[in-house]
Amino acid sequence: MPEHRTQIRQKRLLEQLEFHGLDALVLNPGPSLLYLTGLSFHLSERPVLAIFRLDGSPIIVLPELEAGKLLQASFEARSFTYGEDPASWVRAFQAAADEASLDYRRVGVEPTRLRVLELRFLEEAAPRAAYLNGEAVVSALRARKEAHELGQIRRAVGVAEAALQSTLPSVQPGLTEAELAQELSIQLIRAGSEPELPFLPIVAFGPNAANPHAVPTRQALREGDLILIDWGANVDGYFSDLTRVFSWGETDARLREIAQVVDEANAAARDRAAPGILASEVDGAARDVITSAGFGDLFTHRTGHGLGLEVHEAPYIRSDNDQELEPGMVFTIEPGIYMPGVGGVRIEDDVAITQGGIEVLSTAGRGLADISSETARSHVSDPVSRTASR
Repeated sequence: MPEHRTQIRQKRLLEQLEFHGLDALVLNPGPSLLYLTGLSFHLSERPVLAIFRLDGSPIIVLPELEAGKLLQASFEARSFTYGEDPASWVRAFQAAADEASLDYRRVGVEPTRLRVLELRFLEEAAPRAAYLNGEAVVSALRARKEAHELGQIRRAVGVAEAALQSTLPSVQPGLTEAELAQELSIQLIRAGSEPELPFLPIVAFGPNAANPHAVPTRQALREGDLILIDWGANVDGYFSDLTRVFSWGETDARLREIAQVVDEANAAARDRAAPGILASEVDGAARDVITSAGFGDLFTHRTGHGLGLEVHEAPYIRSDNDQELEPGMVFTIEPGIYMPGVGGVRIEDDVAITQGGIEVLSTAGRGLADISSETARSHVSDPVSRTASR
C-alpha cells in the first residue's frame, strides 16, 4: 500500500530535524500541523500540542472531546488526553514530555505560532529542554509546493479573478470602500472560495490608497479617484493574494505616472525570477526600476512573500534574503509606490518557480484602467491567455 502524503511529509521532517540539529519539533494547531498530519484543530482555551520526535511516532496532547479526530489519522500516533479539570492538563503534558524524553533535548518551536499557554506547560514538564527556533525546519518542508498544492493555488487565483470580474460592474460613485469590500467578499464565496478568506479584502479610494494595509472605511467613491483592491481566495486551505488598481474617470497625473512605474517594476521582477536566482535579486529588479524613476523612498515594503496554507510564508522576496529560488516555490510579486495625501499603487501577481523559469498564475490586466464606463468594467478584469510562461 503506498505511503500517505502525511507519512511522506513526516519522513521529510525527520530529515530536516537531523539537518538542523534538533531532537523534536512541537506544534500548535495551525498550518504546519495541518500540513504534517492532515488534522485540523482550532486554537482555544484548551491546549493542543503535537510532538514530532526523531526516535518515535508523533505524540499529540489534546482534550478528550477531540480524541475522535485521531481516528482519521493516516499515521500512528500516541495520544495523551485530558478532561475539563485543568489539573489533568498538567498531567497530560507531563506524560507526553516523558514519553518523548524531551528533557535535556533540543526542541524546535514555531516562534510565530507557539502560544505561551502551551509553552508554559512544556517548560514545566521538561524544564531542562532547550526550546529553539524551528522556523527553518518548517519552511524547508512547506516552501516547495507539491503538484496538488500548486493546483489548489492555481484554482484559488482563478476564483479570485472571477470574483473581481463579477464585482467591478457594481462600482459607481457613492459606493463606499466598505461596501465594495463586502460585495467582493460575497463574490469570492460565490465563485468558489471557502468562507474563511485569506484576509478581508483591502479596498482603498483616493488618498487612502497611500496606506499599503488600508482598512476599508465609509469613504465614498468620487470622480477622479484611484481604486486599489487587494484580495484573495481560499480553495481547500490554499490561498491566492492579488492587487489591482483602477480609476473612476481621469485621476491625478502623479498617480498615472507611478502606476506606469509600478507596472514596469512588476514586469522586471517577473522577468528576473527563475530557479537558482536569489530572492533578493527579484526584489532588487523591482526596486531598481522604482528607484531609477525617483520614487525609491516611496516603496516601503518587500517585493513579495510566499503563498500556500498561509497568505504570508516563505520565501520572502526582500532585499536581505539570499535564499535561492527553487522549483515549486510560490510567491507574490507586488511592488508599490505610496504618496501620502495623494494615493498609492500596488500591482500584485502570484507566481510559481518551474524547472525552466516561472509560471505567472494571475492573468488579470495590470494597467491603470478607467472603469467609469460599463464596457470598461465588464472587460477590464477578463483573464488573458494562461499559456504564457511569464
